[in-house]
Amino acid sequence: MRYLLVGLGNLGSRRRALLGARCVAAVDPFAPAADYRRPEDCDPGAYDAAVLSVPNAVKLGLARWFVERGKHVLVDKPLLFPDDEAVQALADAARATGAVWYTSYNHRFEPLVQEAKRRIDGGCLGRLYHVRMLYGNGTVGNVVGSWRENGLGVVEDLGTHLLDLSAHLFGYGGADFLPVVVNRHESSAPDQALLRSADGRLVLEASFVCWKNSFAVEAWGERGSLHLRGLRKWGPVELVLRERVRPSGVPREELVTDAGPDDTWLADFAHFEERVAAGCSSAANDRWISRVLRTIDP
Repeated sequence: MRYLLVGLGNLGSRRRALLGARCVAAVDPFAPAADYRRPEDCDPGAYDAAVLSVPNAVKLGLARWFVERGKHVLVDKPLLFPDDEAVQALADAARATGAVWYTSYNHRFEPLVQEAKRRIDGGCLGRLYHVRMLYGNGTVGNVVGSWRENGLGVVEDLGTHLLDLSAHLFGYGGADFLPVVVNRHESSAPDQALLRSADGRLVLEASFVCWKNSFAVEAWGERGSLHLRGLRKWGPVELVLRERVRPSGVPREELVTDAGPDDTWLADFAHFEERVAAGCSSAANDRWISRVLRTIDP
């Protein structure tokens, strides 16, 4: 598949390097290294799909522009919709031209996230009791003054990853999540927030004021617990599985470790192309995540 890259910032530059010769051109109105200033400047016959690595505010308009022209679209998360009617409008436009759009949540492809899903699907937890998830870093100083200091800030950036994983790992896609706290410590947009599922079982924390990079998924159920810590992009990752001992006692424990290059972006491209072949857009996930974020006061 031949790609047109739109947006040549840090993430777009990474995407371009991974695609290599499959990236036929890059579009960016500001980056000197871009081949074009506007998408319409590129020959539409030169590419099959577009990658949108652009600020959130312009993603929906660009996605609509491409699908109306029959081009598949991979969107770097999140793709946010103002209402369900906007989701339907994009879905109708894509259906009319045979285009597929897919919003990328690459942490699904972390090897130990995949292993955790296999274990959960296999029943290691039994009936789910409680889940805590954390995604934090200390980038608030970089966010202030950038386009990321808009909208819902860290909720849009890191929080949407946690929402996606709550669906992917625990089946909470479509569930209501409520804001517990939404703080603006150093940024005019939220830089730390806690959300909880309406049933109280899941608590998600996203933070730009977590000075050491932190990612954790901890889940407890009737049969045991699961503890995932780290992401490959930061170094070694570990998954601890604990099997409950009845009536009480020290649980039986299994440790799985992983270290290696962050190849989630390549897996993400492969998944996108599979979805294109299957004609399967990410409308349902995008609609749900957008609904959750609309409940949060900006």
